Amino acid sequence: MEQEQTNTAKPIRCRAAVSRVAGQPLVMEEVEVAPPRDHEVRIKITCTSICHTDITFWRLEGMHPSIFGHEAVGGGAMLGQGVALDPATWGHRPHPVHPSSPLLPGTPSLRIRMVESVGEHVREVAVGDMVVPVFAAQCSECPDCLSTRSNLCSRFPNIPGSMPRDGTTRFSFASTGEPIRHFISVSSFVEYTVVDITHIVKLDASFPQEMACLLSCGVSTGVGAAWKVAEVEPGSSVAVFGLGAVGLAVAQGARMRKRMGITDFINPNDTDGKTVSEVIKELTGGSGADYCFECIGSTSVMAEAFKSSRMGWGKTILIGVVGNMATIGIPSYDILQGRSVMGSLFGGIKPKDDIPMLAQKYLDKELELEEFITHQMGFDEINRAFELLVQGKSLRCIIWMDDAKENGVK
Repeated sequence: MEQEQTNTAKPIRCRAAVSRVAGQPLVMEEVEVAPPRDHEVRIKITCTSICHTDITFWRLEGMHPSIFGHEAVGGGAMLGQGVALDPATWGHRPHPVHPSSPLLPGTPSLRIRMVESVGEHVREVAVGDMVVPVFAAQCSECPDCLSTRSNLCSRFPNIPGSMPRDGTTRFSFASTGEPIRHFISVSSFVEYTVVDITHIVKLDASFPQEMACLLSCGVSTGVGAAWKVAEVEPGSSVAVFGLGAVGLAVAQGARMRKRMGITDFINPNDTDGKTVSEVIKELTGGSGADYCFECIGSTSVMAEAFKSSRMGWGKTILIGVVGNMATIGIPSYDILQGRSVMGSLFGGIKPKDDIPMLAQKYLDKELELEEFITHQMGFDEINRAFELLVQGKSLRCIIWMDDAKENGVK
């Protein structure tokens, strides 16, 4: 059923952490969020996190004013329909319970909105659903979406700074009406956002929200790169360049396929004058790694990862985002000798198909997510979360919107 459509939904004024100047701290502003138009969904963000891609574009000129953020989950759940709050742990994350379970004795009534309103022609989700917004579209109709060989929707490519269908924005400053740019079809550093339905994945309301937040980009990207793009075989040697959240997720994806974990760590500053590729070749009997994953976004590291791959069949999978679109120098003879380079956007993940599957793998204890969360804090502390990631002191920081904290969602 289509509910609270554009003709009934009204503009909402709320807070957003707006990037006004490249590389400068975000500014908490009152913004106006327009109602969703056709094929769009307005969601209430419960929690969000910061990815290195946010950092990369935050530093670039010409992207402002913008509302960044693309790892998030929309809303909480109505008690009695998937989430119950234990009075003994009030103020912490709710415990998942079966939808048919009764409320715990003494539990207060609580509802936190998820999907707040929907535009015309939206049937996939309804008001109240818990959803994950993702930067990658899946229309399920174009040749790319229908093919197993691609996860790039050719019908709705990302339009920088705006909504994908009409090229306009749903954000403006409440005080002046000045428009604010969207960021890769999500914009989650705001209490409410508007997202096209092709960028929305519905999850069961009982799924832990901070874990759902992780699946919206970084963890899915790393797991998918090993599991879907490279298709790592059992017994393969795997080298991961950059052990942030994405790199550690690559290791998890490789473990899921080959039932092995990380065996060696290399500090590039402690190699006795050897290059990283030389050390990797020593560790692999002189041949090099079967699979090399670059998870940083550095062209020099990409080239070193390629040098670390095995002649004959070595694959280098590029995951990191390079902000300046620099080129990579690779000797053509090495390509001729069987080495290859593969790009991996969002780990080959088709959002609507694969994110629910990864969520189930977490519930089945096949995918570990808790260790990725190193910090949790409120929306007002978002600049501190930026600093922690820039300084390399966090993997993922879950940022809870204030009312979510107050209502016991954290």
